[in-house]
Amino acid sequence: MLKASFKINSDNRIGKIDPRMWGSLTEQLGRGVYTGIYQPDHPLADENGFRKDVVSAIKKLNVPLIRYPGGNFVSGYNWEDGIGPKEERPVKLDLAWKSIETNQFGLHEFMKWCQTIGAQADMAINLGTRGIDSARNLVEYCNFPKGTYLSDLRIKNGQTEPFNIKLWSLGNEMDGEWQIGHKTATEYGRLAHETAKAMKIVDPTIELIACGSSLHTMDTFGVWEETILDHIYDDVDYLSLHQYYDNDDHDIKKFLSSSVDLDSLINDVIAICDAVKARKHQNKTMYLAMDEWNVWYHSKKADDKQKPWQIAPPLLEDHYNFADALVVGSLAMVLMNHADRVKIGCLAQLVNVIAPIMTNISGTPTIWLQSIFYPFMQISNYGQGETLRVQSHSESYSLENRVVPYVETSAAYNSAKNEIVLFIENKADKEVEISYEIDDFPAINIIEATQFCGYDLEQTNEDQLMKIEELKQLNLDSNRVVGKLEAYSWNMIRLSVKDKG
Repeated sequence: MLKASFKINSDNRIGKIDPRMWGSLTEQLGRGVYTGIYQPDHPLADENGFRKDVVSAIKKLNVPLIRYPGGNFVSGYNWEDGIGPKEERPVKLDLAWKSIETNQFGLHEFMKWCQTIGAQADMAINLGTRGIDSARNLVEYCNFPKGTYLSDLRIKNGQTEPFNIKLWSLGNEMDGEWQIGHKTATEYGRLAHETAKAMKIVDPTIELIACGSSLHTMDTFGVWEETILDHIYDDVDYLSLHQYYDNDDHDIKKFLSSSVDLDSLINDVIAICDAVKARKHQNKTMYLAMDEWNVWYHSKKADDKQKPWQIAPPLLEDHYNFADALVVGSLAMVLMNHADRVKIGCLAQLVNVIAPIMTNISGTPTIWLQSIFYPFMQISNYGQGETLRVQSHSESYSLENRVVPYVETSAAYNSAKNEIVLFIENKADKEVEISYEIDDFPAINIIEATQFCGYDLEQTNEDQLMKIEELKQLNLDSNRVVGKLEAYSWNMIRLSVKDKG
């Protein structure tokens, strides 16, 4: 039997977990919006056309932030098309996804939906086909109180008070040739700088995210970050990272090592940011926004067969299996273990499109939850407070010059609730004995211990049989949690503690 031991100390803390770490993304892609979050003719739609079954599922995820409207969609999008009377909104071609966009869901609908689910907005601007003028106008429309043409137009369109959007993304994946309006690093850096300058004149209180590399494997990775940061280091608050993982090789050990790759990516980007900081003699630290991350590969062959120029066609509708859930859980732990630098995260996406939540247009069930829903739900709800640094000792395997621990973990200390939450994943095909020492806390009790396991790695959840169950092979020995974890399992242990102070 495998063995793993861990130790945490109340004084050894990595950093505060920004609640926005557990955000998500939605855009007019496939059925992400239409027949996903918005379907006015559905029996479960509310007065705004929002599906109430979807709202209820999203609230279980406790998603605090939504990035919108993209994603690739934003690089060809005119925000003005999605405001005003719906009968007057233009129907247009969406070049990013070769679809027809009706613009029945736009800025006002998005902000009302954010209010409905209890989330803030991360508003992306179009730096592909548009630029400075469109961006500063959008900030004025959203955030200026009244008395100008654009602020009064917002009021005319039904929103008296400013939307007061505080987080903005300066484009999307501008390093990618697939992006409409793709730019070189110098072109993007110059445009982002001038756009940021104009936006902050309109509203100096906003925060900005700049586009980092779209993937770790981009030929321009590293050089892109250094070049754009030379232009925008003073202007922005966060640099974005995007990364998706797949199991196209059908190699489960390689797939489950995705978390090690993500950890390496984050460390690389931190090093680049800090090198620029030193070279520019800056005091400001550049924080990171992991604003697209997930598993994505199941739907690609089906997407290739879709006919272009449909309204809300089924695109990127991955049906996730249990192995995918283990990878998503481990990726989330990596983000949490970098809480000192990663402040924003967006699981991409939220509904129907590479998503934890799927809808049916009609009939029953109206909605179903994917395998990845469960680990993300637990870490988004309980991965709060501060991340504790864990001393880990786990058996491991070697893969492509990397050492991959069979057992990975992350620990959060929530002082407001006097609670420590341990997330532990067993990547091995056998049980593992664990010992988790909770040092320097005077009193410990187990509140809850759960496991998500026992499924075939290829099993999906259309039948909705997957569930989180009690972790019974666990007990408390003084200040040490000991027990056994099932093979291929995601586990959460909640402990009530008494602060030493």
